[in-house]
Amino acid sequence: MTKELLIVDDQPGIRLLLTDILMNAGYEITTASDGKEAIDLLGEKQFDLVMLDYKLPLVDGIGVLERIREMEQSVPTIVMSGLVEKIEMELQDFPQVKKILAKPFNIEDIPVIVEDAIGDVLME
Repeated sequence: MTKELLIVDDQPGIRLLLTDILMNAGYEITTASDGKEAIDLLGEKQFDLVMLDYKLPLVDGIGVLERIREMEQSVPTIVMSGLVEKIEMELQDFPQVKKILAKPFNIEDIPVIVEDAIGDVLME
């Protein structure tokens, strides 16, 4: 069965790049350009993984993570940020965060990182 991923980033170039890489790796992709759109999509549909930018318009990454928790979804999440050191402590409260991905990232690592994050859930 094809895994469905939600990619949330306010930069169109990053959304397109990740969509391209992950579709080629066999995933089905839905994208959102801000936190509010992501929350709406998460309310409508179950995803196997969320790739979430930390800094977003309308509702930031932490706000989206809080809503996921409120909706009682345990969807594994990869948080993307240019400020990894500054957000590590803040993200410890969210067990669904499987990885913090530093921007800029190596595109060749993306399919492996995604597979690992989804695989972690299958092991639990």
